[in-house]
Parts: sequence; C-alpha cells; structure tokens
Amino acid sequence: MVVVSATTAAEKSNKRYPGEAKGFVEEMRFVAMKLHTKDQAKEGEKEPVDQPLAKWEPSVEGYLKFLVDSKLVYDTLEKIVEKAPFPEYAEFRNTGLERSEVLAKDLEWFRQQGHAIPEPSTPGVTYARYLEELSEKDPQAFICHFYNTYFAHSAGGRMIGRKVAEKVLDKKELEFYKWDGDLSQLLQNVRDKLNKVAENWTREEKNHCLEETEKSFKFSGAILRLIFS
Repeated sequence: MVVVSATTAAEKSNKRYPGEAKGFVEEMRFVAMKLHTKDQAKEGEKEPVDQPLAKWEPSVEGYLKFLVDSKLVYDTLEKIVEKAPFPEYAEFRNTGLERSEVLAKDLEWFRQQGHAIPEPSTPGVTYARYLEELSEKDPQAFICHFYNTYFAHSAGGRMIGRKVAEKVLDKKELEFYKWDGDLSQLLQNVRDKLNKVAENWTREEKNHCLEETEKSFKFSGAILRLIFS
C-alpha cells in the first residue's frame, strides 16, 4: 500500500495542468475560457442560457444599474488592495486598470444628461459583500475574482460596451472603456505580478483559486444582466 500511494503522489506532482508551462495566469485564463459559450470564445464549453448579444435589447435605465453596481464592485476591489489584509494584495495597487474613478465620471455625465442615478442593487451589493469577506480569509479565491473582473472587462466587457453604446447612447464611448497608456502592456504587467504571487502557492492553493472561477462568473453575470432589466 505504501508503494502504491507513493507512486500516486509522484504521478500527481508530475501532472501538468493546462497552461501551467506558461505561468499561473494562463491556467486561470484556460479555466475562464471554458466557462464561456461557443459563440463567446472558441474554447467555450458552456451551453448558452441567454440569447446572443446581437439580439439583446438594452435600456439606458438597465445600463445605469449595471454601471452603478459595477462601480460598487470596483470600489470594493480597489479598497481591498489598498488596505491589503494579505501583503500580496499590495502588488495590485495602481496598476492602471482601476475603474472606480472613471465610472464616477461616467455616472456624472449621465446625471448631467438628466438621468436619475439609482442606488446599488442586489447583484452588486451581494458581490461586494462577498469580496470583502473573502479577502479577509482566502487570498487565493480573492485573487481569482480580481483577475476575472479586470481581465474580463478589458476583453468581452469592451465589446458589450460598444454594442450597448450603439443601441442606446448614439455610439458615445464611456470613460469606463478607456485606459491611460497601452492597455496590452498594463495587462501584461498585472499578469507578471499575478504569476509572481502564485509562485509562492502550493498546487492545492492554485487549484483552490481555479475552482473559484465559476463563482466569479455567476456574480459578474448577475450584474451584466442588469443591462437588460
């Protein structure tokens, strides 16, 4: 029995995870892409539950709810890395990906156009509370949410922003979808930091981080659906 279990342990330690050779961020990306549908990404494996983006009918009111709840989530993430209950969070201060201030500008623009700005709703409040609690006790899971929130916005989030702007904002590009500097370089800098932080994790801790991906998709999906509420 001892020989068998020792062999199994050796096999486990030699197992390669998809993307592992390129660094942990590639592992996170691989898991995230599998949670997309086929029409969202070629690696997607999920069956679509909503109608395709092209058929969505957004409203300004729904979009405002989405922006308000998104701002609450970004406010929360940015306060957490500033406070850094775990020292590795401090690596993610002032990355250039921050969205809280630009969302404040966008909401002010809507206000000036005569729109009433709603209070944060259940999806945003629930997610923000979850992130606060998680960040105090589970750094691997928290980093999963950090990665997925910022990186998804820089990719699919921009495409959704464009589609919504075409339908309800006369193609106006919001500040939410603009970054100071070269976005691809900003993202690469954060990838490098994430890989560096994950170098200190055990394989079990890395897997725990990856397992949180589906939860991050559920929270962000609930906020995204506000656009069409």
